[in-house]
Amino acid sequence: MKNKEVIDYIVGWLKNYAQKNNMRGFVVGVSGGIDSALTSTLCAKTGLPTLCLEIPIKQQQNQVDRAQQHIEWLRKRHDNVAGKTIALDTVFDAFSSSVQADETQHQTLLSLANSRSRLRMVTLYYYAAYHRYLVAGTGNKIEDFGVGFYTKYGDGGVDISPIADLTKTQVRALATTLGVHESILKAPPTDGLWDDDRNDEQQLGATYAQLEWAMTQHEDGKLPKDFKGEDARVFEVFLKHHLANKHKMEPIPVCMIPKQLS
Repeated sequence: MKNKEVIDYIVGWLKNYAQKNNMRGFVVGVSGGIDSALTSTLCAKTGLPTLCLEIPIKQQQNQVDRAQQHIEWLRKRHDNVAGKTIALDTVFDAFSSSVQADETQHQTLLSLANSRSRLRMVTLYYYAAYHRYLVAGTGNKIEDFGVGFYTKYGDGGVDISPIADLTKTQVRALATTLGVHESILKAPPTDGLWDDDRNDEQQLGATYAQLEWAMTQHEDGKLPKDFKGEDARVFEVFLKHHLANKHKMEPIPVCMIPKQLS
C-alpha cells in the first residue's frame, strides 16, 4: 500500500465531505488505541477544527495515559486540534443502578459493556451538535465488515468512517508513517469496555492478522471444509462472529407494506 498517497486521499476525502455538507469540523473519541489515534490524526490533517474527546468510564490507567499523550502530541502539531476529557463514571453508575444491573451475570456485564459504548456515543453527538461537527468513526475493516466487533449505536454510531476500508495491518502502517507514538503502536488492541485488561484478540479468539486472512478466504468463497488444523479453527472463529453479527453490518430492515394493503 502507498501509505503517503492513501493518507493524502483520506484527508482530502474527509475535508471534501465536511465542506460539501456545510459541516465545520470533526469530533473523535480518543481511547489510547491505534484506530482512534489514526482517525484523529487524519482529521487533524484536514486543517478543519478537530475535537478529540477522551471519555473514560472506569478506564484502565494505561489507556487513559495513552489517550492523553496522543491528544497532547496532536495539539503540538496542529493548531486546529482541541482536547477535552469527559469522565462518565458517575453517569454510568447511575445508569447501572437505575436498571438494577446484577453484575454477577455474564449477560449483564456484556449489556453494561455495550452501554458504556452508547454513553460515549451520546457524548460525542452532544459536542458534534453543539459545534456542527461530524462524528468520525474509528472502526477498521475487520471490525466493521468482517466480525462486527463493535457496539450497535455505540462506537458503530457515527457520521463518517475514514478508516473502515483499512485492515488492522494497514491501520498500523499508516499510523507508523504519521509518527503515532510507539506506546500506541505496540499496545494490545482493546475496546476498553471492561473493568479488567482483556484485549480484543482475547475476546475474538484470534489475532487481527489471522482474521484478515480469514476474511480474505471468505470473500474468495472458501468453506470450512477447505482448511485443516489452525487454519480451520481460525476460519471457524471468523465465521462464528461474522454470522452472529451480520445484523449489525446490513441496513436496518424496513417492513415495506404491499400497495394493495395501503
